[in-house]
Amino acid sequence: MIELLPRPSSATPAEPGSFTLSPGASVSGPAELVDAVRQALPTLDLRPAESGAVVVAHDASPGAEAYRLEVTSEGVRIAAADRSGAFYAGQTLRQLLPDTAFRSVPAGGDVPLVRVADAPRFSWRGTHLDVARHFLPKREVLRMIDLMAAHKLNRLHLHLVDDQGWRFESRAYPRLHEVASHRSQTTTSYYREEPAFDGVPHGGYYTLDDLAEIAAYGRARAVTIVPEIDVPGHASAILAAYPEFDARATGGREPEPFGVLERWGISPAILSPLPPTIDFLTVVLDELLGALGETPYVHLGGDECVLDDWAASPEITAFQAELGLPDLAGLHAWFLRRLADVLAERGSRAVVWDEAFVSGMLRPDTIVMPWRGLGVARRAAAAGHDVVQTPIFPLYFDYAEASSADEPVAIGDATTVADVAGFAPIPEAWTAEEAGHVLGAQFQLWSERLPDGRAVDYRAWPRGCALAEVAWAGSADTAFPARLERHLRRLDALGVEYRPLDGPRPWQRGGTGWRRHRPGVIDVRESMKHVEELTHSGDSTRPSI
Repeated sequence: MIELLPRPSSATPAEPGSFTLSPGASVSGPAELVDAVRQALPTLDLRPAESGAVVVAHDASPGAEAYRLEVTSEGVRIAAADRSGAFYAGQTLRQLLPDTAFRSVPAGGDVPLVRVADAPRFSWRGTHLDVARHFLPKREVLRMIDLMAAHKLNRLHLHLVDDQGWRFESRAYPRLHEVASHRSQTTTSYYREEPAFDGVPHGGYYTLDDLAEIAAYGRARAVTIVPEIDVPGHASAILAAYPEFDARATGGREPEPFGVLERWGISPAILSPLPPTIDFLTVVLDELLGALGETPYVHLGGDECVLDDWAASPEITAFQAELGLPDLAGLHAWFLRRLADVLAERGSRAVVWDEAFVSGMLRPDTIVMPWRGLGVARRAAAAGHDVVQTPIFPLYFDYAEASSADEPVAIGDATTVADVAGFAPIPEAWTAEEAGHVLGAQFQLWSERLPDGRAVDYRAWPRGCALAEVAWAGSADTAFPARLERHLRRLDALGVEYRPLDGPRPWQRGGTGWRRHRPGVIDVRESMKHVEELTHSGDSTRPSI
């Protein structure tokens, strides 16, 4: 039985028997494709040669990211159109080897004789990692890239900026990393509790050299970094460093300064939309793009903005009138459109959350992430925008996997592996034209309750395996549960501290290592109903939860 995850387009046993692939075996073919296969099989230590046990060939016919893999008694043959396809062929070959191929020591073994023809259903197969609420050191980001690559996931959306922290170096505006990258303490309160804090400073940031390394590491593993600077709201950390960009500071006013937010939820802090703010953000974006190198996508946020301080500013409302905009929602749209134009001039496409679509005025090439449901997703697609499906249910993995106090603390409950596996990125009722705008899907790891890498592992996997299956194959088949159980042995070999399918291990339970979850307080389906209704509001930029 061929047990691959995600499921390939086709996999057929060729004949009885196997081929033994040993560490140090030779590999031949075009240098770029050979390098990709070697990258996918690091512990196999394949050696480039004129001919080899593994032969890689360039063939444009499979298409982008696609490949063909054949294992015979004489060796392994791979055909791919591009580096990504060759890399994914290597990942499939890794799964055909014994589980020791996922450990960090040299390992080979017998590979069953098989023919695989494979191509992804969707081009965007994403992971969102929030490093703003809780900072993760560089090693954890690189490790996430490795885990994504093992599952043929290819977009790492790094949420670098929020009220609770700014997470990368700026040489032009150094107070961003000197001041905005840390907070004095973090809330420990749950819903409807008296405010309480841990009294422990938290912070961290990536240098520009770190970002260059992360981007290069991702490219070598077919993973594209999608950085996010969330503006104009969620701006407490930015304004703690540079209060002159505060909407309240217009017209000569000197407001009480914001600090880096120590609690969760949403702050009224919002950037001024005036030209100096655009100039400031343009400089910072140039620094970010300069570090990352070629960056096809940059996320601008645009979500959960409180526009009250814009409304209270005569200078801002006069600027709105000067632009001929009918309301502040239009100014919100103009602000994001101007930044999207800046990105387009630099060869990057803007990505936004769905509030920005509801506000209107997006560039036609702007990608929308409709977190508030498939209704607003369909409206964005019908309007001609490409969309990446990111609905709270079932793709917000900060929700618990069971409505149980045994779970570690989560925002609410419950989103199961089966829920994710049953997700259809393109609903049957959508037209062909609407369906054509769906780039793919992405799971979200919001980190208010994910303080470290162990917690991220627990929330991400194995639900991330289910999303990988859906995004690569288009859907999960009836054999998925059995293949997932088999795949968990590979995660064990990788050292992933995932949530077992039958519930948390004793040290993963709430109340032992982590805070205990409170089941039944926030239901994920009720949350979805609430936020979907709000997508029809003209004041949609206001906080939705």
